[in-house]
Amino acid sequence: MAAYAAATGSTASWEKIRDAATAGYDAKPAKETTAAYVELLTALRIIDPIEAWIPSSNHFSRLGSAPKHYLADPALAARLLKRTKDHLLKGDEGPVRIPSDGTLLGGLFESLAALSVRTFAQAAGAEVFHLREHGGAHEVDFIVENQTGVLGIEVKLAGAVDDKDVRHLAWLRERIGNRLVDSMIITTGPQAYRRPDGVAVVPLALLGV
Repeated sequence: MAAYAAATGSTASWEKIRDAATAGYDAKPAKETTAAYVELLTALRIIDPIEAWIPSSNHFSRLGSAPKHYLADPALAARLLKRTKDHLLKGDEGPVRIPSDGTLLGGLFESLAALSVRTFAQAAGAEVFHLREHGGAHEVDFIVENQTGVLGIEVKLAGAVDDKDVRHLAWLRERIGNRLVDSMIITTGPQAYRRPDGVAVVPLALLGV
């Protein structure tokens, strides 16, 4: 569970998670050995992954299919990793580590956003996925989809947004056109607004208000 906590917000492979869970041990368990534990933790919604978006259209050619890892609550992940506020703010991720593009604090913030997005999506009869190309050239943190179209959501652990932060959302619009009914970036900022390009910038604290 601590290794899955360290993988929060990532698409880390089973091998990387296993290696993080067994650091210092020469003998590594086989995938078949751990599968029952992973299945049970998932059934109990302790491990709560978001599956990859595999659209029916042919607008994409290199999409990955690995799920994005989350636990039921980011507080549980922080507790399992024995990380305090000071640890997280200093970037001290502790002894259980999995290489990723971002920080543990960023992954936990994204996990908190995932809780809200999933709650509101379920109420609206929508499903939540993530999108990532092989190699990570393009990715969108959350794809919310129902019969009316797609909402693309990025999560940014910062209060300000600039043009490079919306590049993946712009790429998504180029691929699916009018199927993208809206785009949003969830931030730590103080107020919600719309950028000139139409992307909504919404503080996590105001999401759903």
